[in-house]
Amino acid sequence: RRKIREVLANPEPKPYKRVEPYPCPVLDEFKPTIDQILSDDEDEPRKQRHTAAQICRRLKKELGYMGSYDQVRRYVKKKKKKNRETFIPLNPLPGQRLEADFGHVYVDFPQGRVQVPVLLTTWSFSDYPFAVGMPTERLEAVLAGMTEAFDFYECIPVEVWWDNPRTVVGTVLKGREREINERYQALASHYAFEPMFCMPASGNEKPYVENKVYSLQRRFCTPVPRCKDLDDFNEFLRDCCLAERERTEAGKEGTIGERFEIDRAHAAPLLEHRFDPCVEEPAKVDKYQTARFDNNRYSVPVEYAFEKVTIKAYVNKVNIVFMNKVIARHQRSYRKNDPQLDPLHYLPTLVKRPNAIDHSDIFRNWDLPACFDQLRRTLEKNKGKTAGLRDYIKVVGLVTIYGIGDVAQAIEHCLQQKMADAEVIKERITRVSQIRFDPLDLSGERDEVASLIVPQPELERYDQLLR
Repeated sequence: RRKIREVLANPEPKPYKRVEPYPCPVLDEFKPTIDQILSDDEDEPRKQRHTAAQICRRLKKELGYMGSYDQVRRYVKKKKKKNRETFIPLNPLPGQRLEADFGHVYVDFPQGRVQVPVLLTTWSFSDYPFAVGMPTERLEAVLAGMTEAFDFYECIPVEVWWDNPRTVVGTVLKGREREINERYQALASHYAFEPMFCMPASGNEKPYVENKVYSLQRRFCTPVPRCKDLDDFNEFLRDCCLAERERTEAGKEGTIGERFEIDRAHAAPLLEHRFDPCVEEPAKVDKYQTARFDNNRYSVPVEYAFEKVTIKAYVNKVNIVFMNKVIARHQRSYRKNDPQLDPLHYLPTLVKRPNAIDHSDIFRNWDLPACFDQLRRTLEKNKGKTAGLRDYIKVVGLVTIYGIGDVAQAIEHCLQQKMADAEVIKERITRVSQIRFDPLDLSGERDEVASLIVPQPELERYDQLLR
């Protein structure tokens, strides 16, 4: 009755508050130890810090704790709540900031399901993404992905933010200072953006691209996409990014595409000269006409044996340069001990050592039209094995001048006319072929040619920099 009269007299009584902390007689003596463990964890790797369960196990094993796990869990939760990190709301300026990171998704290719690294970039103001699948996460993949991103956006931000990937950051120094890889620094200098990096274990400093990694996995690639190859998958990702332009986000005005136009208006325009996204490494050609790069050997023509060359490694190809001239091109191989040897490079040596044609995988695995094999059998039958083989090698040597297609047509014509002879085939192909074949023709690769030519200085840009 006393309590009822008290409530009637005061319709809004004060809530009950505990004056003293909840008693924990069993745990009290262990609290200093728990505090010390949590304090020591601040200097340990983030993924190797104590959980409440691990602390409880240590207390029982090392100090004879006889209490329950719930007491430890409640106390640890209370202590961690006091030390929880807080943040300042950020409002990025248009054209200021681009965030980049790698995500991973599974893709169904004809050969099976494969996990593909995807380089993602996102504008902090507009949240407009770009994604491209890469075979690896190496430096050349970073350079190629960033170059494609700038081409996609057609503008350059003031800052580009990354975590601290080892391919880009050599050493993490004090604060924001970093020792940056020379090629990434060259990329930043070429496009004139400021390379920025998060503090260690602070991925929350680039939240927009982190959210886009989640979108890549849950929205873009769910269900698992089926693609013919990596190029087909990249077309799929490009369509997904273009579709984002029409999407609206809660709490923001306009579509992503409309906000990106504001980003573009405040960003720097795209440069006329494209960056050459490769890793350069010096090498010396050995007696087998090969230069070593990344645990593999790549062949060069015989005239460059024993010379010092420069290897330019791209994501999907390897070019070998001598005196500012590309002397060999190969497909990039990421497998170990998988030499990439071009039979055309060894034909001059084969003339001197004809018997090597049957004892080397270079020629055994050469996929030539069937008429070549028929020609060899005919020559060896008519002229004997040794003389016939030498004539056959002379005909094969014409491939370096006229190409496989023209030589094959000349062989088929001579076989039909029953005139299988090296000199006859050479005369026939000389009359028919109008264009000489150059295996190192650069006409279709303007970017590589541009990378070997020093552009003329554009002095008016200095006035723009001053302004």
